[in-house]
Amino acid sequence: MPIMSILSCKIMQDEIVWILENDSAIDEVIVVENENIREFKGKLNKVNIQHKILPIENIPLLSDINNKHEKKSKCEKYTVLVYLMELGLHKNPKDLKNKVYENIDTLAPFSSGILVFYGLCGNVLGDIETDFERNSFPCPVRILKDRKNRIVDDCIGATVGGMDNYLRLLKSVGDAGTYLFTPMYSKGWREFIELDKLHKDPDKALKMMKKTHEMIGYKRVAKINTGLEYTENFDDAIREFAELFDFEILEFNNGNQEIFEDCYGKMKVEIGIMKMEIKNK
Repeated sequence: MPIMSILSCKIMQDEIVWILENDSAIDEVIVVENENIREFKGKLNKVNIQHKILPIENIPLLSDINNKHEKKSKCEKYTVLVYLMELGLHKNPKDLKNKVYENIDTLAPFSSGILVFYGLCGNVLGDIETDFERNSFPCPVRILKDRKNRIVDDCIGATVGGMDNYLRLLKSVGDAGTYLFTPMYSKGWREFIELDKLHKDPDKALKMMKKTHEMIGYKRVAKINTGLEYTENFDDAIREFAELFDFEILEFNNGNQEIFEDCYGKMKVEIGIMKMEIKNK
């Protein structure tokens, strides 16, 4: 019974929903219960993806499942296990690395393979695959890479299809500071910058941010269209952010699921499942 675990920042939950909705080979979806899954649950329900929500201690060990089925008949059921992590960890790359590594260790007993929906993230996750191979880890650990086998820089790099496209995008907005917002970023920016920790008074916190923007030259927010519509009111969220800080709005239509599909498909093959065939292609 192969089980693929997807360990992900919750900023990439839309891409996970897209995979779950479009891969007909999936027999079961399990979401690890924690404080980061509220929006994710709603999106799964909205597109009618059947799933279980279980605390980690209630998820059966892979070895126990396999032993049980060996006594009966071989089970070919394919399960995807999703573990979402908080967005605020990006503020401290070392803490992020420690938490990702800790959760990989936690997920290993439940997993045939672990796919990490992160990028380099401050250059702290570049050795993740070799680190776990070196330790004779019980299952393969893979991170998001582009078609040239390079780990993506971050979630924006993954969304636009890899390093080359990301560099072109950054060069196109290099004349002024620009926020790059995917749909989930447009909803989670307050959490990402921990706005509530900047000051107890929200209005004063926003004023502090405005002054910071003026000092470092931030003038724009760019809307990155991903082609996914699981996160509602993307346009409204972008406009709200722009109005708060008197920013210009740019729009790019180069977001796609190429890297997510490719890395997920390769992991499926590695754990013995036929490669993903997208329903809507």
